Amino acid sequence: MALKLTLRPDERIVVNGCMMRNSSRRHVLTIESHADVVRGHDLLDEDAPVTPVTRVYYLVQNALIHAKLRDDLVPIIQREMANLATTFGHPSLGHIFEAANHVSTGDYYKALRALRPVMAHESELFEHLARSAEPAGPVAEPAR
Repeated sequence: MALKLTLRPDERIVVNGCMMRNSSRRHVLTIESHADVVRGHDLLDEDAPVTPVTRVYYLVQNALIHAKLRDDLVPIIQREMANLATTFGHPSLGHIFEAANHVSTGDYYKALRALRPVMAHESELFEHLARSAEPAGPVAEPAR
Protein backbone atom coordinates (compact mmCIF):
# COMPACT_ATOMS: atom_id res chain seq x y z
CA MET A 1 0.00 0.00 0.00
CA ALA A 2 1.41 3.38 -1.00
CA LEU A 3 1.91 6.26 1.41
CA LYS A 4 0.47 9.50 0.09
CA LEU A 5 1.71 12.70 1.70
CA THR A 6 0.52 16.21 1.02
CA LEU A 7 3.38 18.54 1.78
CA ARG A 8 2.75 22.14 2.76
CA PRO A 9 4.97 24.88 1.33
CA ASP A 10 8.50 24.69 2.76
CA GLU A 11 7.62 21.62 4.87
CA ARG A 12 10.51 19.36 5.80
CA ILE A 13 10.44 15.59 5.41
CA VAL A 14 13.02 12.89 6.11
CA VAL A 15 13.03 9.79 3.90
CA ASN A 16 15.52 7.05 4.76
CA GLY A 17 17.70 9.56 6.60
CA CYS A 18 17.70 12.16 3.82
CA MET A 19 16.37 15.56 4.95
CA MET A 20 14.33 17.27 2.24
CA ARG A 21 12.32 20.47 2.07
CA ASN A 22 9.32 21.09 -0.13
CA SER A 23 9.29 24.08 -2.47
CA SER A 24 7.17 27.14 -1.87
CA ARG A 25 4.11 25.36 -3.30
CA ARG A 26 1.96 22.54 -1.99
CA HIS A 27 2.84 19.11 -3.43
CA VAL A 28 1.62 15.56 -3.13
CA LEU A 29 4.24 12.86 -2.76
CA THR A 30 3.46 9.14 -3.12
CA ILE A 31 5.92 6.66 -1.64
CA GLU A 32 5.29 3.31 -3.29
CA SER A 33 7.72 1.06 -1.42
CA HIS A 34 8.78 0.71 2.22
CA ALA A 35 10.77 3.66 3.49
CA ASP A 36 11.47 5.28 6.83
CA VAL A 37 9.51 8.52 6.54
CA VAL A 38 8.97 11.27 9.09
CA ARG A 39 7.55 14.72 8.52
CA GLY A 40 9.26 17.78 9.91
CA HIS A 41 6.51 18.58 12.40
CA ASP A 42 7.02 15.13 13.97
CA LEU A 43 10.69 15.84 14.64
CA LEU A 44 11.75 17.16 18.02
CA ASP A 45 12.67 20.83 17.83
CA GLU A 46 16.28 21.71 18.52
CA ASP A 47 15.19 24.10 21.26
CA ALA A 48 12.89 21.58 22.98
CA PRO A 49 13.66 21.19 26.68
CA VAL A 50 15.59 18.07 27.62
CA THR A 51 13.34 15.97 29.83
CA PRO A 52 13.15 12.22 30.44
CA VAL A 53 10.46 11.77 27.76
CA THR A 54 11.99 14.08 25.17
CA ARG A 55 15.29 12.23 25.63
CA VAL A 56 13.62 8.92 24.75
CA TYR A 57 11.70 10.57 21.89
CA TYR A 58 15.00 11.93 20.53
CA LEU A 59 16.62 8.48 20.70
CA VAL A 60 13.68 6.87 18.86
CA GLN A 61 13.73 9.71 16.32
CA ASN A 62 17.41 8.99 15.66
CA ALA A 63 16.72 5.28 15.29
CA LEU A 64 14.08 6.15 12.69
CA ILE A 65 16.28 8.57 10.76
CA HIS A 66 19.65 6.78 11.03
CA ALA A 67 19.26 3.07 10.22
CA LYS A 68 22.97 2.46 10.81
CA LEU A 69 22.62 3.46 14.47
CA ARG A 70 19.62 1.26 15.31
CA ASP A 71 21.54 -1.71 16.69
CA ASP A 72 23.32 0.61 19.13
CA LEU A 73 20.27 2.71 19.99
CA VAL A 74 17.64 0.01 20.62
CA PRO A 75 19.14 -1.29 23.92
CA ILE A 76 19.48 2.31 25.18
CA ILE A 77 15.90 3.09 24.14
CA GLN A 78 14.61 -0.05 25.89
CA ARG A 79 16.45 0.85 29.10
CA GLU A 80 15.14 4.42 28.99
CA MET A 81 11.58 3.19 28.30
CA ALA A 82 11.85 0.94 31.36
CA ASN A 83 12.87 4.00 33.40
CA LEU A 84 9.87 5.92 32.07
CA ALA A 85 7.56 3.02 32.89
CA THR A 86 8.70 3.05 36.53
CA THR A 87 8.33 6.84 36.72
CA PHE A 88 4.96 7.43 35.07
CA GLY A 89 1.67 5.90 36.06
CA HIS A 90 -1.74 5.96 34.47
CA PRO A 91 -2.54 7.29 31.81
CA SER A 92 1.00 7.37 30.38
CA LEU A 93 2.02 3.82 31.20
CA GLY A 94 -0.04 2.28 28.39
CA HIS A 95 1.52 4.67 25.85
CA ILE A 96 5.02 3.84 27.10
CA PHE A 97 4.38 0.10 26.73
CA GLU A 98 2.91 0.70 23.27
CA ALA A 99 6.01 2.69 22.24
CA ALA A 100 8.31 -0.01 23.62
CA ASN A 101 6.44 -2.67 21.64
CA HIS A 102 6.78 -0.62 18.45
CA VAL A 103 10.51 -0.21 19.05
CA SER A 104 10.89 -3.97 19.54
CA THR A 105 9.20 -4.58 16.17
CA GLY A 106 11.21 -1.86 14.42
CA ASP A 107 8.29 0.51 13.82
CA TYR A 108 9.93 3.67 15.08
CA TYR A 109 7.42 6.12 13.64
CA LYS A 110 4.59 4.47 15.58
CA ALA A 111 6.80 4.56 18.68
CA LEU A 112 7.15 8.33 18.24
CA ARG A 113 3.40 8.64 17.83
CA ALA A 114 2.81 6.64 21.03
CA LEU A 115 5.22 8.88 22.98
CA ARG A 116 3.51 12.17 22.04
CA PRO A 117 0.76 11.87 24.69
CA VAL A 118 3.42 11.03 27.28
CA MET A 119 5.33 14.20 26.33
CA ALA A 120 2.12 16.20 26.69
CA HIS A 121 1.44 14.64 30.12
CA GLU A 122 5.00 15.32 31.24
CA SER A 123 4.68 18.94 30.11
CA GLU A 124 1.47 19.30 32.14
CA LEU A 125 3.24 17.86 35.20
CA PHE A 126 6.12 20.31 34.85
CA GLU A 127 3.68 23.22 34.44
CA HIS A 128 1.81 22.11 37.55
CA LEU A 129 5.06 21.88 39.52
CA ALA A 130 6.09 25.34 38.34
CA ARG A 131 2.72 26.81 39.39
CA SER A 132 2.84 25.17 42.80
CA ALA A 133 6.39 26.46 43.37
CA GLU A 134 5.37 30.06 42.72
CA PRO A 135 4.73 32.19 45.79
CA ALA A 136 1.06 32.61 46.61
CA GLY A 137 1.31 36.39 46.58
CA PRO A 138 2.23 39.09 49.04
CA VAL A 139 2.17 38.05 52.65
CA ALA A 140 -0.01 40.30 54.78
CA GLU A 141 1.58 41.56 57.95
CA PRO A 142 -0.29 40.73 61.14
CA ALA A 143 -2.40 43.50 62.68
CA ARG A 144 -0.91 45.23 65.72
